[in-house]
Amino acid sequence: MSIRLYITGGTIDKVYNQTNGELEFNQTHFPEMLSRARIGVEIKTEILLFKDSLDMDDDDRELILKSCVECEEERILITHGTDTMCETAKLLGANLKNKVVVLFGSMVPYTVSNSDAFFNLGCALGSLNLLENGVYVAMNGRTLPWSDVEKNISLGIFQSSNS
Repeated sequence: MSIRLYITGGTIDKVYNQTNGELEFNQTHFPEMLSRARIGVEIKTEILLFKDSLDMDDDDRELILKSCVECEEERILITHGTDTMCETAKLLGANLKNKVVVLFGSMVPYTVSNSDAFFNLGCALGSLNLLENGVYVAMNGRTLPWSDVEKNISLGIFQSSNS
């Protein structure tokens, strides 16, 4: 069984630019992360986008959906920025019924100390192998279905929308 990992950007893949003090994209950290995790299943990675989720538009979400529909793998991980992750999950959830898709990201870049990136990757991957077909968001130690997840901005966590 192989897994597809679609990389779309988000804080998880950003780096701190010491020259201008901004967080920006350079290259993905997922080859390093997957190597460090010593994962025992085949994961095929593909970069779809390198965007902050606030800069994503409907065309970007359609590209993600199309990629999920067309890939041969039935289990898919998607990296995503946290600001519009739920929006993308809703589009995918309404249109994908025969695959298991888990979106995840981080509040702190992988390259910054005390990042939640590595933990969220592990949570997403572990969940992927246990879930029934559908679309989910894995953040903060919880994996929630697309129809019952929201980002609580004041707490900085993802939670059930029925909380």
